[in-house]
Amino acid sequence: MALAYLITFRCYGTWLHGDARGSMDRHRASGYGDPVTVLSGALQSWEESRLRRGPFALGPDARPIVQQAVEDVCERRGWVLLAVNVRTNHVHAVVAAEVAPEVVLNSMKAWATRRLREAGELAADAPAWARHGSTVHLWTDEQVADAQGYVLYGQGTPLDQPLGDGRGDEV
Repeated sequence: MALAYLITFRCYGTWLHGDARGSMDRHRASGYGDPVTVLSGALQSWEESRLRRGPFALGPDARPIVQQAVEDVCERRGWVLLAVNVRTNHVHAVVAAEVAPEVVLNSMKAWATRRLREAGELAADAPAWARHGSTVHLWTDEQVADAQGYVLYGQGTPLDQPLGDGRGDEV
């Protein structure tokens, strides 16, 4: 069993296939480090046309709500939250849990969505998150420490600073 997981999930519509930043193609990729899709305006336009709503980004009032939801679900489930960073367009967390990382990911997204809706930051019928997310297994103490450093210090502008519109301004 992994020591911990690096969990990442993105806000709905903020990073589409074809974007210059690249993305994983779930039909062709088998795991972390596989090649990413290349820049394609046509692919990105097609992805945009399929969105049910416009992109969702986390503003300064929403980010603390999501962070508290992540903290609360970890406490409730007995998982050890080692690091968390909520950005305008994605969330990173390092979590030690004795369940599959997909359980952690899905629980965090569900709790955060519920809290955002309760606070009026997300409409009842609006999607908050992109499909799935990233669940990286951390097998060694060094990998856990590296992931914590990345989450806490490798994300650019600190959380308490203005962060733009959430579509490309962050790592």
